[in-house]
Amino acid sequence: MIDRESAWCLLTEFTQSESLRKHGLAVEACMRACARKFAPGSPQQEELWGVVGLLHDFDYEKYPSLEDHPYRGSEILKERGYPEDLRRAIMSHAEYSGVSRDTPMEKALFACDELSGFITACALIKPGKSLAEVDAKSVRKRMKDKAFARKVNRDDIVNGAADLGVDLDEHIAFCIEALKPIAKELGLDGSAVTAG
Repeated sequence: MIDRESAWCLLTEFTQSESLRKHGLAVEACMRACARKFAPGSPQQEELWGVVGLLHDFDYEKYPSLEDHPYRGSEILKERGYPEDLRRAIMSHAEYSGVSRDTPMEKALFACDELSGFITACALIKPGKSLAEVDAKSVRKRMKDKAFARKVNRDDIVNGAADLGVDLDEHIAFCIEALKPIAKELGLDGSAVTAG
């Protein structure tokens, strides 16, 4: 059985960066929403998909090279008893791993990974630093600005939605809505501005 608390402990053990921890939380939230959409009625699937999102980059801070990430992470997950389908999904999110994305969970991870980071970046430049200020239209506009969040691969965002079989604008809006319930944990609820 997948245990979210153990997964969070694993993430925090390997990841000291607050922004990388928040990225894990963001992808987890999007993955849980995707599980409710693509595997409805299964709390076990929602937990699995969520943990896949939470842990997909847990090894990145320690092993950032293309030779190591996500391979080292997959070895660690295997040693700690995580199931094959979880490890395979995490391997598949790296284009260069050679692991194809075959299942809805694998496709959802790829479709949510870069996009959740990009949505976060869009929220951070808003006056209130709040997800409430972000919509699909503003995200699409920012995607055209190559200088903005330049490390985010736009092709991955476009191809991820296409492979998942969803309209890009709808997927962007879906992920924004998935992130709103955890806006406070992500620092995207506007409180950073009001506190200042």
